[in-house]
Amino acid sequence: MKLYSFIFYLLCSTFIFAQKDKTYVSEVWVADNGDGTYKNPIIYADYSDPDVVRVDENYYMTASSFNAAPGLPLLHSKDMVNWELINHALPEQIPIEVFNIPQHGNGVWAPSIRYHNNELYIYWGDPDFGIYMVKTKDPYGKWDEPILVMPGKGLIDPCPLFDVNGNAYLVHAYAGSRAGVKSLLTVNKMNPEGTKVIDKGIHVFDGHENHPTVEGSKFYKRNGFYYIFAPAGGVATGWQLVLRSKSIYGPYEEKIVLEQGSTKVNGPHQGAWINTPNGESWFYHFQDVDAYGRIVHLQPMSWKNDWPVIGEDFDKNGIGEPVMSHIKPNIGSIYPIETPVETDKFDDFNIGLQWQWNANSNVLWHAKLPGNNYLRLFSIKTPIDYKNLWMVPNLLLQKFPAPNFTASTKITLFPEEAKNGKTAGLIIMGMDYATLSISHDENGFFIQHTEALKAIDGAQEKTNSEVRLKANSAFFKVEVLAPDAICQFSYSEDGKKYIKIGNPFKAQPGKWIGAKVGLFSVSTQAAKRGGYADIDYFKISK
Repeated sequence: MKLYSFIFYLLCSTFIFAQKDKTYVSEVWVADNGDGTYKNPIIYADYSDPDVVRVDENYYMTASSFNAAPGLPLLHSKDMVNWELINHALPEQIPIEVFNIPQHGNGVWAPSIRYHNNELYIYWGDPDFGIYMVKTKDPYGKWDEPILVMPGKGLIDPCPLFDVNGNAYLVHAYAGSRAGVKSLLTVNKMNPEGTKVIDKGIHVFDGHENHPTVEGSKFYKRNGFYYIFAPAGGVATGWQLVLRSKSIYGPYEEKIVLEQGSTKVNGPHQGAWINTPNGESWFYHFQDVDAYGRIVHLQPMSWKNDWPVIGEDFDKNGIGEPVMSHIKPNIGSIYPIETPVETDKFDDFNIGLQWQWNANSNVLWHAKLPGNNYLRLFSIKTPIDYKNLWMVPNLLLQKFPAPNFTASTKITLFPEEAKNGKTAGLIIMGMDYATLSISHDENGFFIQHTEALKAIDGAQEKTNSEVRLKANSAFFKVEVLAPDAICQFSYSEDGKKYIKIGNPFKAQPGKWIGAKVGLFSVSTQAAKRGGYADIDYFKISK
């Protein structure tokens, strides 16, 4: 019996070690303190407008992705604190021909994720086209093709409710920039399958008097009450509002349940209420931190008189405030520390899930062949009306992962012709951007440090520094420092001795998103076709 017990222990230990060996742990931000507690934010990255659903003992999170492709990131957790990025539910933004061109700030706004009939559903609003839905039985596999549930301008922030009587409903908000009116919440009836809205809807809440910019609605039912969780007051300065009613169409009572108060967590709102299998309640929300985007927090939650109590009521005014650390959710097991992947060694068949393009991707933009431990980015011609990289689709980008971090890479340029025109490099991308790149001319290869201030307005890119190289390869780094996301670029020809180049650059957010860091490989319109850059690795470190 002891031998069998030892063998069982050995097998379990081997399995746990194998599982741990697969997990990625960031060098720059880990929320799990390793002692049964966690710190906020649980993800220090721009997973904007997060929503979470539990399926048995598994938790799935999705978030806004706007114009980036693939869209609708899907993360998985077993303990609500440690998260792995496992998939994207939307390989291409739709309509495809529209999003083949960068559409900054458009696309996927504030999704909701729900589990119904043994399938995961994600609904989202595109402010220009309407409310879409995708679903799947396998969150790790291919999701079904998107369905336009409700066409219309300005329809955003939808969330379904599949009621116990078989009826299906959808609550949503309005984008004032398209609809002409905002701060309204409307409930529509859907067909039982949740694939089509079948009425014109009924307004159930008007926030104009006390709760401007009501949006981000989430639908729940508990103890005979219908609940709508809805942020108000604006992204960076708002609060979490909760509405409740015994009738799906109201009238709804209202209560503010989470605010900044005396904390440093501005605008705490818009997220997800989650129940654990043992009945604990928790709430996910974001915090807008400018260039770092909208980062994800987890708050304890309880119920009093059928109203949620979120965080801690530090000033005893009846409204919760965010906590910065807490005991982890009691889910009955301990799981390895894990974080969303950042570093990519380019030794897998595909590039990592952390990467997104600036528009729908083209298969000719890159190659990742089996056995090649590098990423090849082809020199793609910039648009005919090119002003700067803002409207270039083939930027390969990922989110800022922490307040302080360093991104490093090695790039080798193969222009395939003697004349100039091919450039590849490292970029900090936002409404302003900065690059460190390798290029060439008739005299050989050189490094450039450039900036485009007010790139969103079409400002020309300017060269700040230029250094000649002895070969066609260089090592690049950019160090990002809090609190203002100040970026300092440096380069090396041997990968050992690095030299700072250019003045410090202050990263700026993009359109509704945080700044991003990544890679690019472009060609001028005048240059002959051909050329590429090989990227040995992309590393995020302290």
